[in-house]
Amino acid sequence: MKKIITLDINHEHYEVAVEPNQTLLDTLRYQLGLTGTKKGCEVGDCGACTVIMDGVTVNSCLVLAMQAEGRQITTIEGLETKEGMHPLQTAFVEKGAIQCGFCTSGMILSARVLLDKNPEPTEEGIRRGIAGNLCRCTGYQKIVEAVQSAADGMKEGHQ
Repeated sequence: MKKIITLDINHEHYEVAVEPNQTLLDTLRYQLGLTGTKKGCEVGDCGACTVIMDGVTVNSCLVLAMQAEGRQITTIEGLETKEGMHPLQTAFVEKGAIQCGFCTSGMILSARVLLDKNPEPTEEGIRRGIAGNLCRCTGYQKIVEAVQSAADGMKEGHQ
C-alpha cells in the first residue's frame, strides 16, 4: 500500500506516493525525474547512486524512500548555483575527469562532502574520500586532479 511522503530534495519539497519497499534511488529517477543519480549495481557497491543526505553521502539504492522523509537530500542537480556549475563540476570538465559519465555524479557528491569537511585534502585524502565510488574509465588520476583543482579554486574564492 502506497504512502504519501514529503521529501526535501535540493531545497525543494516534493510530495510523492511510495511503496514501503521503494528505494530513494527509484523515487528520484522515476517519480521525480532527477536522473543525475545513476542506477548501477543496486547493492551499494558502485557509488553511482550516491546522494548527500543530512551532509553525509549515502547510496540511494540502499535507502528506502520512506527513510528519507524529513531529511535534507542533495542530488547532483542541486549543486548548480545561480552563477552556474559548482567548482567541482567545472573542474571535472576542465581536467577531463569525465569519460562515460556514469560515475560522475556520485564522484562529485562524494568530493563535495570531502571538501566540506576538509577544504585542503591531500591526494591520499581525496582517494579515501571517493573510495566508495567505482570508475571503469579514468583510472582515478584525473578525478583526483579535478578534486584538487576544485579545492584550490574554492580556497582562492572562485566558487
